[in-house]
Amino acid sequence: MERRTFLAACAATAAAPWARADTGYPSQPIRWVVPYPAGGGTDVLARTVAEAMRGGLGQQIVVDNRPGASTNIGSQIVATAKPDGYTVMSADNALLAYNEHLYRRLPFHPDKDFTYIGGLSRFPLVLVVNPAFAAQTFQDFLAYVKAHPGQVNYASPGNGSPHHLAMELFKHRTQTFLTHIPYRGAAPAVQDVMGGQVPCMFLDLAAGLPVIQSGKVRALAIGAARRAAALPHVPTLAEVGVADAEVYAFQGLLGPAGLPPAITARLNAALNQALAAPEVVERMRAFGMEPLAGTPEQFHALARAEARRWGPVIAATGVKLD
Repeated sequence: MERRTFLAACAATAAAPWARADTGYPSQPIRWVVPYPAGGGTDVLARTVAEAMRGGLGQQIVVDNRPGASTNIGSQIVATAKPDGYTVMSADNALLAYNEHLYRRLPFHPDKDFTYIGGLSRFPLVLVVNPAFAAQTFQDFLAYVKAHPGQVNYASPGNGSPHHLAMELFKHRTQTFLTHIPYRGAAPAVQDVMGGQVPCMFLDLAAGLPVIQSGKVRALAIGAARRAAALPHVPTLAEVGVADAEVYAFQGLLGPAGLPPAITARLNAALNQALAAPEVVERMRAFGMEPLAGTPEQFHALARAEARRWGPVIAATGVKLD
């Protein structure tokens, strides 16, 4: 989101009469469910923003990691929680754009069972390999996997994660075949890529930037429309000849369906305030993250647009999780 759009959104939030109304909320700590393990980009972002929101809300926000089932375990907790503003969650591509296409049956739907509070961040995915892997460049990598169909494994934080779907899209666009090794979270997946147990993966820039800069993994291409400022030497997938393969993770804050408008507005105001805090901006930029401050409606529009974009892609790749 452009800076002027962000400032306008914040100004509108601050000026709204319900944002100033004293509803008595919150009067106790808030539970923030993260549907991934501790240590990954989602967890780091949630803890950073939750700490910054504490000042605006006057209450502690406790992060509760509930990983598993392509975020469905954590999502179910929030979908069935009381809509009183004391249970919220990090939601990403999996819940908001993928799962309705990956599962034949889901106990909840992102449009029916959740309240959109606001956006958190967007960050691109990067194709990385172990430094000892034979491929030094993207062209080397593509040639190698084409010459060894099915023999190259790739890691991901789990079935249905943005990282998993990014590689499936890559395979579809390049007509290659790699074997998926799902993990329970980004941290163990990248650990095995660094250790050489699995040679490659798509890694979100938030979790990947430190290990890329330290040389523990080698970045071959980035799934963004343009090169990342933090990695100016890494070409985009489009630059290396893979068209229509922009892949990124986006995240936002959700609550259960039926969250009262005054509480939604209070949380949105605190969220936007946190995303504008200099220490949060600095940390997000250090991890290659782009803030997604704005209104609940703007975040909902982004999520639905991504669901429409990925539906045909998932159908074409043939990926199903049930």
